[in-house]
Amino acid sequence: MDADAKKTALRMIPYGIYVLTADDGKGNVAAATVNWVTQSAFAPPLVVVGVKTDSHGYAIVKETKTFTLNMLGKEHKGMAFTFFKPAALADGKLSGQAFHKGANGAPILDAALASVECKVTSIVEQGDHHIVVAEVTEAHVPNPISGRPDVAILEMKDLGENVFYGG
Repeated sequence: MDADAKKTALRMIPYGIYVLTADDGKGNVAAATVNWVTQSAFAPPLVVVGVKTDSHGYAIVKETKTFTLNMLGKEHKGMAFTFFKPAALADGKLSGQAFHKGANGAPILDAALASVECKVTSIVEQGDHHIVVAEVTEAHVPNPISGRPDVAILEMKDLGENVFYGG
């Protein structure tokens, strides 16, 4: 296989940018920028997320079977970069971001455009990112979204010419 062609072709897949948050209820909280996300069913509402297997977030999600996906808007570029690094809980904030706990115990970022709380239904354990399938149990949109909701979401291409995923 031509490695350059593979990389170029796979980088053509558009990615939204989200922050996955999880809390084990024992003082361990995780938050990570994720982009392999899609809705896979309407009834029940299911989402699929690729989560890096060696991440702290994956360990908590696998243990608790719960997490929250926080949808970032175009104005949240800095937040996306913040959660590329391991999250830190300090002064009641998660890596400097205000949050509150959702019904499932996972943090909901106050600045997020929207969020969905999720309950894991299965995990496909292949590759360096495992595929987490989860049912949406709660949804939050704190402020009305103007126009198409999918246009409001921060996308990988919005993070700059040198930020890619895939390949």
